[in-house]
Amino acid sequence: MTDPGKANDLLAQIPKTGERSLPPVHLWNPAFCGDIDMRIARDGSWFYMGTPIGRKPMVKLFSTIIRRDGDDYFLITPVEKVGIRVDDAPFVAVTLQVEGEGEAQVLRFTTNVEDETLAGAEHPLRVELDAQTEEPAPYVHVRANLEALIHRNVFYQLVELAVLREIDGETWLGVWSGGQFFPIGPQP
Repeated sequence: MTDPGKANDLLAQIPKTGERSLPPVHLWNPAFCGDIDMRIARDGSWFYMGTPIGRKPMVKLFSTIIRRDGDDYFLITPVEKVGIRVDDAPFVAVTLQVEGEGEAQVLRFTTNVEDETLAGAEHPLRVELDAQTEEPAPYVHVRANLEALIHRNVFYQLVELAVLREIDGETWLGVWSGGQFFPIGPQP
């Protein structure tokens, strides 16, 4: 499916929902129709046939029908399932709001497509280290097996909020949100 008109056809199949509600993609099981030349770059930019999708409302609409099955990402409608490429995570957490402090602190992330996520038991934070560079790659769970890469500036905010806590005999830097402690890394 590489015809430029196919992206518009896919958009037309998305049922209309309320202002902030998401389509029930977890309930849809249409036939797989192949891959389309759509890619989400690590910085959150969307591309179709190698060209950036500059219309933010279109990107936001597509972002509501992403589903991850195993390691593969798809755009799902009630009648069509197409594969897309995602370089890292489908979303990027671009802002952070902090409410409260200490163990009562709540971290609210907003993504590049304006989804909001409160970090906590249902939306955990995690940090992976690159095996070669040891550079951290922080993520927050957004919804249904989908994560947002936390933008570097937002990660720096998390580091500023970090407190020390002992876990299994080791001292870790981490942050509290929703009554949960999320380790960022071992104390240097």
